[in-house]
Amino acid sequence: MSQGMKHGSETFFIEGEGVLTTQLGGRTGDEADPVSTSENPKAGKPKALPKAVPAPFHFSRVGPKGTPLNATITRKLAKAMTVGGGGPGQVPAGYTYLGQFVDHDLTMDRTDVMLGEDVTPEDLVQGRSPRLDLDSLYGAGPADPASAKFYAADGLHLKTGTTIRAEGVKPAPRHDLPRVGTGGVTAAQKALIPDPRNDENLIVAQTHTAMISFHNKVVDRLPASMPAAQKFTVARKRVTLHYQWLLRHDYLQRICQPAVVNDVFTNGRKLIQPDAIPTATPTMPIEFSVAAFRLGHSMVRAEYNWNSHFPGTDGTLDYMFLFSGMGGGLAGEKRLLGSWIADWRRMYDFPAAGKPGLAAPASGVNMAMRIDTRLTDPLASLPPSTFGGDDNVGTLPRNLAFRNLTRANMVSLASGQQMVTKMKSLGIAVTPLTRAQILNGNGGAKLDHLTAAEKTALANRTPLWFYILREAELNNGRLTGVGARIVVETFHRAMQASRFSVVRNPEFRPTLGPRKAKGIFEMTDLLFFAFGNKAELAPAG
Repeated sequence: MSQGMKHGSETFFIEGEGVLTTQLGGRTGDEADPVSTSENPKAGKPKALPKAVPAPFHFSRVGPKGTPLNATITRKLAKAMTVGGGGPGQVPAGYTYLGQFVDHDLTMDRTDVMLGEDVTPEDLVQGRSPRLDLDSLYGAGPADPASAKFYAADGLHLKTGTTIRAEGVKPAPRHDLPRVGTGGVTAAQKALIPDPRNDENLIVAQTHTAMISFHNKVVDRLPASMPAAQKFTVARKRVTLHYQWLLRHDYLQRICQPAVVNDVFTNGRKLIQPDAIPTATPTMPIEFSVAAFRLGHSMVRAEYNWNSHFPGTDGTLDYMFLFSGMGGGLAGEKRLLGSWIADWRRMYDFPAAGKPGLAAPASGVNMAMRIDTRLTDPLASLPPSTFGGDDNVGTLPRNLAFRNLTRANMVSLASGQQMVTKMKSLGIAVTPLTRAQILNGNGGAKLDHLTAAEKTALANRTPLWFYILREAELNNGRLTGVGARIVVETFHRAMQASRFSVVRNPEFRPTLGPRKAKGIFEMTDLLFFAFGNKAELAPAG
């Protein structure tokens, strides 16, 4: 999930190592040449760029360097992981794309929306560091000249977009991203949001749209007597703290072993910058970005029961890219067609949150695929749009599992076994997977086509991403052990270092939503607060 669904070059500025760039694409994926030789002069070893190259993001390595498996095993493993998803899990599908929204929040380079001449060296480092503070929604705030364009004339509300009439659906204000390009259709499609990646696919774009509406509703609820100069800061603080609350109590609890989540948020971190000054500039563990938080790739469905116009299996994954600005050019329109507005009842379980009147139609709630070692079929051959329109990318490099595994090899990522050893040395209780568990799993990728020697190599030096997914697969689709610890501790650190923080402000409790008295605020509560009724939660029916 890291870096959204764009899968070309990625650059990592790793503390103590310098800048590493990984480039995948435009090659055949043959054993000796899985990536461009100009970027990979010695089979799998990343080329360190000159220190003068500006670092786009601030990473660290919390585990040791690993010794990659050979390209033959990598290729076989990637193919085994993309023969089709293992089946629906127990997490509503909306959380897949909430996770992608979170990833963009964590990895956004805030300096892109700040005035270049006013960015100090300290700002550059901080702006390229992971925090869960919604800078992908707010940019640098309405007072910053470069970010003021994201806001309405009052400097408080975020701009919204209106959909196009289609198939009997009236134009719907507030249900598209604001699009302000001028000129031809392609120029007009450009979304006016701080992080363009949130327009890569329709579901994350609609999630961003919902976050805009949430912020605007919070602004609307502020007392009229509150001084105008205070309103934006109060609104942003309220939105950010509720967002972090739902990530800690809703999202993480669904994708990770709850005991790990509760332990980290109660007793603190042991792996990820455990002794950091709370407000100091954080770094992103490369083990999180390149392995652990790519868990979302296994949750992606091949199709979505999207709304009354595209029910059942009609909302294919390809359509989710086609009807976004960056992924497919909004199918040639200037704005989103009204018939493609999300029906949030089908993406989140409102009856389970105490809203029986907001039940999905008979076709039901989409459930994300189980977190395991299998990816859905379309991810075996990514469309050119995910490579910036490059039609020359070879067959195997289009395979998302191959790309994830190869990128990890290029940055010498630690194996699952190495991370177990690391965690144990820090006093973290973690049970290592056995050889049989790694090779056999529980309904995940089948490794029968590996030779005996290849199986031994894989069982001894399991790629971290595969290891983490295998852990989840053996834990009923929830991250546990190594994977849960990396994800939860990274979230904890990113929240701790944010301007507004539920970690530094542990007495915070939700003040919004119908279940605030019970201390509950989940994604369904956010959506209900943002939209308020069935007609707004499902404008297209």
